[in-house]
Parts: sequence; C-alpha cells; structure tokens
Amino acid sequence: MPLACYACDPFTSSRGRRFPEPAAPTRSEYQRDRDRIVHSTAFRRLVYKTQVFLNHEGDLFRTRLTHSLEVAQLGRSIGRSLALDEDLIETIALAHDLGHTPFGHAGQDVLNECMKHYGGFEHNLQSLRVVDRLEQRYPAFDGLNLTFESREGILKHCSRRNAELIEAQEPGGVGARFLRGEQPSLEAQLCNLADEVAYNAHDIDDGVRSGLLELEQLEAAVPLVRRFLREALAEFPALAGKRLLFETIRRMLSAQVYDIIDASRLALAEADPADVDAVRRAGTPLLRFSPEMRRASSELKRFLFASLYRHPQVQGTRIRAEQVLRELFGIYLADPAQLPTDHASSEDLPRACADYIAGMTDRFALKEHQRLTGQQLF
Repeated sequence: MPLACYACDPFTSSRGRRFPEPAAPTRSEYQRDRDRIVHSTAFRRLVYKTQVFLNHEGDLFRTRLTHSLEVAQLGRSIGRSLALDEDLIETIALAHDLGHTPFGHAGQDVLNECMKHYGGFEHNLQSLRVVDRLEQRYPAFDGLNLTFESREGILKHCSRRNAELIEAQEPGGVGARFLRGEQPSLEAQLCNLADEVAYNAHDIDDGVRSGLLELEQLEAAVPLVRRFLREALAEFPALAGKRLLFETIRRMLSAQVYDIIDASRLALAEADPADVDAVRRAGTPLLRFSPEMRRASSELKRFLFASLYRHPQVQGTRIRAEQVLRELFGIYLADPAQLPTDHASSEDLPRACADYIAGMTDRFALKEHQRLTGQQLF
C-alpha cells in the first residue's frame, strides 16, 4: 500500500541523521532505526523494568518490553489503515520507554526529586538521551544516530526550559516544535494514542489478575468496560473468569482502534494536509479519538489511577522502591567510586548518577542496594 502524502516517507521527506551515513542497501532509514533500537542495550533491559507490579511479583504481569511490543502492534495496525509509515511507527513505539527508570513511575518521581537542584529528571527526555548519547555501540559517534523523525517521536513531552536547551545545542532540531507550538508527525501522534490504548487495556488485565481489581468493580464504575462486558455476555451467556476478562478487553481494544481510525480520517479529510510539514503546522493533533471515546478513555484512566495505581498494596511497594533509588543516588553522589568508571569520571556527577540508576532493571537496583546498604527491602 503506498504511503499517504502526509506520511513520513523515508526516501523523500526524512530530515536525516545528525551524523550523515551512507544509505543501507536493503533497508529504509526507518527500518534501520528500528533495528538499532532492537539491538540496543537499553531495549534489552526493558524486559526487567516493570509498569505497575514489580518484576518479582509475578511472571505474567507486563514489563516495559511487553508494553512496547503491544504499542508497536497497535500502532502498526492503525498506521496501515491510515497509509502511514509502519516502520517509523514501530521504531517510535519500541523506543518510547527506553528512558524509564526501574520501578515504573515511582522511579521517575524519586529521581526527579533527587535531581531537582541539577536540572531535574524526566523519563521522556531520558529516552532521547539514551538514543542520542548513552548507547555506545559505534566508533564514530555516541548514541544510535537515529533519524530526525524517530527522535521527534521519542520526545513526546518537553518543558520549555528543556526545549530551549535542546534548541541551543541543535538549532531547528527536535526541541523546536515545543517552542513553535507545532505538532509531531502523524506516526508520532499515533504512537501516543497507541500507548494510551495499550496501557489502559493491560492495566485492567494485570489489575484483575493480581486480585487488586475485580471485574465486577470495573463493570460498576467504568462505562467503557461495562459496555463490552455486557456485549460479550449477550453473545456468550456462560462466559466467566479469564475468558470473560479477555473477551471484554479484546472488544474494548478493537473499538478504540476503529474509533481512532474513523475519527482521524475525518480530521485528516477536514485539514487536508499536503505533506508532513503541513501536519506539523496544524494547530492540534490530527490523529485522535472521537469526543465520546476520549471521554470514555479519560474515565477509565481516572478509575485506574484511584483504584489501582493508588491501591494500598501498590503504594506500599512504591514507598520501598523510592527508598531504594533515593539511597542509591545519595551513596553514588557521596562516593563516586561505587559507580562504573565511565560514570564516576563524568564532569556532571549528579547527571551521571541519574543516568546509571535510570538504566538499571528492577532486580539490579535491588541487588545493588542490598550490596551497598546490607538491607533487603523486598
């Protein structure tokens, strides 16, 4: 299927790489980016970085790796229907969580607190830092030297202060759109939506599997879940347990995917962008939920925040996880000899401490904390 005029075309519309390289003989530039992500150290670490439940709490709960694969699958499916570049979508999806800390959002919050006098910490900016600087695989440059379009999609959020810092180092680069009020490519916009769809669905699954949520509780409180649970029972009255859960989630996922496709086609037809630069100049994202599905998705997110992410059991784990990372940061800052040599010799020691901790898996952070403090918190 040919690409739409508003898609990112790796052969005609890419802004290229920061360090020019000869074209690959058998792959497009975005395929090459995807392959570099898959072979990176940071990507492999995602298998032991968790979302809500820590790695030791069960083998079937999602990790950052399985989440990224789910986002890539959803993104490619929707992107194909909209004639977007699927390889760029997959690249952004697989890379979007590379900067996440161990222990999910608890890790980001505590590292941001530790770094408040040193520039702060934000996992999205850290993902860009990973692919631009921290991966060390090539002799001619630091990072993975990804294309502009892949890097643009990875940098999903950015404060004005950080955008100004990026712009000073890379004029007209990936920070510029935050200063100009522009949008990213449609492939990047799609990954943002696929990320939301994926984590809402798998947090329902993991929450019920863990026993912290009940399907009946979701049915009573969340209209989106209630709609598809009742549809499933209307067709299969004897359905119960895991099969009912899975069928409810499957129907919910399908409805959200089709809603994005339909709502986005309407928005694209109205805006009629001639090329990817017209997409960037649009006042609002052109890929979107319908207003009804946006409200339903927001209701689901609010429920998950209150009932799962703030569940006392999850909070108890969060407190201990924060202690692990806070104490590790303090130890490394006070005694850089405990860091690997390349981090200990950094001119910016606080940032090197944050880089090292952010790159840890859950289990390595626990092991390192136990080695340095003698405590076993989990």
